[in-house]
Amino acid sequence: MNTQPLDAAATESLLAFWRDAGVDACFEDAPVDRTHVVPPPAVKAVAKATASVVAVPDAGDALSEARRLAAGAGTLEELGQAIASFEGCPLKGMGATQSVFSRGNPEAPILVIGEGPGAEEDQRGQPFVGEAGLLLDRMLKEAGLEGQVFITNTVFWRPPGNRTPSPAEQAVCAPFVERAFALLQPKAVLLLGAAAAKSVLGTDEGIMRMRGQWREWRLSEGAVSAPVLPTLHPAFLLRQPMAKRQAWADIMSLAARLDAGD
Repeated sequence: MNTQPLDAAATESLLAFWRDAGVDACFEDAPVDRTHVVPPPAVKAVAKATASVVAVPDAGDALSEARRLAAGAGTLEELGQAIASFEGCPLKGMGATQSVFSRGNPEAPILVIGEGPGAEEDQRGQPFVGEAGLLLDRMLKEAGLEGQVFITNTVFWRPPGNRTPSPAEQAVCAPFVERAFALLQPKAVLLLGAAAAKSVLGTDEGIMRMRGQWREWRLSEGAVSAPVLPTLHPAFLLRQPMAKRQAWADIMSLAARLDAGD
């Protein structure tokens, strides 16, 4: 069967699909015979490889280290540096190229928290810079909130295949998220997506039940609190455009809340 060559647009679309699926390895320069049976390695070689495996940090130790580093950050810039130096999140060793902490106004009245970095964010080192981020920016601008947000995520390294971060991965990063909240002291918090809402609010409720309902986020230490609004993730809106109406209602509720507090 003859196969027609892909044009440039189709090729770019196909590559984007594989990249978003987590396939980010290059092809070899020389062909490899995959049918060739490789003899099993010698026992000595196996023992050597086993000994070289890096141990996974203990969850309790990692959480203690995260709390120590977060508490030592006196500014959001220092917090970003602390996150970059943190070795306790398993995601850091799963193919992420760099930590992705924040973008936006460090004195903003609104803190926006998403789920985790995607492929584009991993490449550029900032959250919400891909297609979903562009949609978020447009919605905020239309609501009169441009320049009034500080954006971060519940985890700071890209999960393999852009999957949803696990509760354990979010838990070990939570001290940094809470420290960002304490340093910024926003007037309101916008939670994007189910994973972010469940992590911050400590609930198992679905996002369709939570969205549009104002809650309160209060830290156990430091007497820091703010009203919190869960809403739909922009990536979901790209897949389900009909849901944009609900998300827009939430964004307008956020804008009204901010205006009422000024």
